Amino acid sequence: MLVEKLNTDINVKHFLEQLGVDGGGISILASKAKTHIISIKDLNVGGANILKQDALSIGADLAVPRGTVLAKTPKVDCLLIATTAQLQKLSRKELAQPFGLKELASKLKTIVNVNKPDTVEVMGIINANDDSFFSGSRFTNESAIKKIELMIEEGASIIDIGGVSSAPNTKSVSVEEELSRVKPICNLIQKYKLYEQVTFSIDSFEPEVIEYALERGFDIVNDITGLENDEVCRVAAKYKAKVVIMHMQGKPETMQENPKYTNILDEVSSFLESRASKAKEFGIEEIALDVGIGFGKTLEDNLMLIKHMEHFLSLGYPLLVGASRKSMIGHIDNSSVENRLGGTVAIHLEAVRNGASIIRVHDVYEHVQALKLHKALTL
Repeated sequence: MLVEKLNTDINVKHFLEQLGVDGGGISILASKAKTHIISIKDLNVGGANILKQDALSIGADLAVPRGTVLAKTPKVDCLLIATTAQLQKLSRKELAQPFGLKELASKLKTIVNVNKPDTVEVMGIINANDDSFFSGSRFTNESAIKKIELMIEEGASIIDIGGVSSAPNTKSVSVEEELSRVKPICNLIQKYKLYEQVTFSIDSFEPEVIEYALERGFDIVNDITGLENDEVCRVAAKYKAKVVIMHMQGKPETMQENPKYTNILDEVSSFLESRASKAKEFGIEEIALDVGIGFGKTLEDNLMLIKHMEHFLSLGYPLLVGASRKSMIGHIDNSSVENRLGGTVAIHLEAVRNGASIIRVHDVYEHVQALKLHKALTL
C-alpha cells in the first residue's frame, strides 16, 4: 500500500477522472474537496447561534466571539469554515431562517456557484509618454510598433496603449497633449492592421482620446476612473467596446496621501458593482473589473486585495490585476523599479491563483512562461 499527501490546489476533477470515477461521482467528490473560509460581519447574534448549530449539524463550523451564545452583543462577526458541498446545504437551510440568514443564504449560493477562470490573458503595456514610472515601458511611433510586434510574438493577447502617467503625484495634462502622444501609434496600428493580430486597449478616461483609438481598431477602454464620466460610457457603448472598470481612491495627484478604508474588500466591491451597473445602463455589454493595486492603497491594502481576489469573482465579471513593478514590491524588499520583475511575477501568479484572468504587465515573455508553468503545476 502506498499513501501520498496531495496538494489541495490540484485540479481535483482531473485527478478523479484519472482514477476512473464516474461522472456523477466526480461532481459530488469535487464539491467536498474544496474548503471555503468566509468572513461574515455584523450578523444578528440570534442568527449567529442558529447558523452555528446548522453548520455543526452538517460537519461545517462557525467561529464566533466568546459570549455569543449568551447574546452579550446584538451583532457579531463570524468566520464560516465549510466545503462546497456543505455551503450548498447551508444555502438551502438558511433560506427559512430569520435574523438576516435568508440574505446570507443568497450570498452563500452566489459563492458556491462561482468558478475560477480556466484561461488567463496577458496584457502588455505601452506608454506613449516620457514620465511613466518605468522607463522600459516608454515608446513612440515606430519604436512602439516594434515593441507591439515583439509582445505579440511573446504571447500577449491584449496590448494597452496609454499617453498619460497615472503614477502617484503625477501632474495632469491636457486632452490635446494626450491625444498628440497616442495619435501616431493609433495611426500606425491602423495602417499595419495590427488589430487583426491582437486586441488593443486604450488606457484613458478622456472621451476624445478614447473615440480616436476605437475608430482605429481598438476594442477595450481601460478607465482608471471607473467610468466616472458619462461621456466615456456613451463612447464605449457606441463602439460596442469592452470596458475595464478600475477602483481608485482619490486622484493620481493625491491618492497616496494617507489612504484609509473601513473595510477595503467591501468598499472596493461596492464601488465596482455600482460602476458595472452604470455601464450596463449605458448599454455596455462586456465588462472587466480592476481592484486598482497601488491606486489609493497602502501596502497592507494591496496585499489584502491580492490574497482575497476570489471575493470579487462573486460580482460575475473577469478580474484584471496590474501590479507590474509597482512600489508595493519595493516597500517589501527595497528594490528599485528596474529590479522588481521577480516580485511582479510572484504577485501576478498569486492573483491568478485567486481568480484573476487578465494580468497587465511590462514583461510579456516572462509572464507567459510563468503562466504555462503555473498551469502545468495545477493540473
